[in-house]
Amino acid sequence: MISLKEVQKNPYILEFIEKSQKTLSFYHYTDHGIDHVKLVAKRAKELARKIGMSKREQELSAIAGFCHDMGNFIDRKNHEHWGALLFQTVFDGKISPEDLSIIMQAIANHDDYYAKVLNPVSAVLILADKSDVRRSRVIIKDRKIIERDIHNRVNFAVTNNKFVIDPKRKLITLKLKIDTSFVPVMEYFEIFTQRMVQCRKAAKFLGYNFALIINNFKLL
Repeated sequence: MISLKEVQKNPYILEFIEKSQKTLSFYHYTDHGIDHVKLVAKRAKELARKIGMSKREQELSAIAGFCHDMGNFIDRKNHEHWGALLFQTVFDGKISPEDLSIIMQAIANHDDYYAKVLNPVSAVLILADKSDVRRSRVIIKDRKIIERDIHNRVNFAVTNNKFVIDPKRKLITLKLKIDTSFVPVMEYFEIFTQRMVQCRKAAKFLGYNFALIINNFKLL
């Protein structure tokens, strides 16, 4: 079985991630580069471990997390499908067909809101990815540009992010602190409602409930 460390050193994967970040930066997107994918990989592995998934599934979850956004340099639209195919191109024949298909399915499903959650690795990746909202994801330093784009505004307004897993209560909670002097909380839901619904579906697949707490107020 291939390891996360091996994937993180693969020159093709690193190039795809770097090219994707440069491509999205051109359009003033938030961070989808190495910082984001490292965080998602770490969060995915931690979630998989805490809910009792096998060591193999933990590693697959981390690998899917690290590679999930690397298709963006080809096209933002359907980047999840491009990413899955790129993963196959790089690792076909180097890992088992089963592990390859699980990771490909997780990458392909992470941003497809119409797809059903079909395996635990997919569920973990969705939760790890969609929970990453934070000020440091905003790459643009120009405040006027930040204010023009709702994704930049909302991420910039999030001053604290905690992802809490409670196996005893079967509860996964995303706790956010949003600076309402910069944006109203409603703007968060303009872009994140669908993503939070996906998190709820993913948690349910894992046998958990999903809760969202913003400024100490429980919303889901």
